[in-house]
Amino acid sequence: MPEPLSCRTFAANAVRLQLHALAYNLANFMRTLALPEAVAHWSLTSLREKLVKIGAKIVVHSRYVTFQMAEVAVPRDMFAEILRLIAQLRAPPASA
Repeated sequence: MPEPLSCRTFAANAVRLQLHALAYNLANFMRTLALPEAVAHWSLTSLREKLVKIGAKIVVHSRYVTFQMAEVAVPRDMFAEILRLIAQLRAPPASA
């Protein structure tokens, strides 16, 4: 007997599958292009648990927003390096 699907309709299951594929591709993209060499060997599960599923406190000031995160899973300098690598992936601004 086949396993029951998680959603009631075929379309809902198709969307769920597409979202899972998108999440996998995004995580794999991040692992290959935007992680420092020290953690490039992390599995996709480790990436999800240490970078995506972290609690943060959002502090709103009059001119800026700050995310306060615990340094348990990822130290501050490593997180800053990941953000720097992601920023380097952007295309340079088009000159007018």
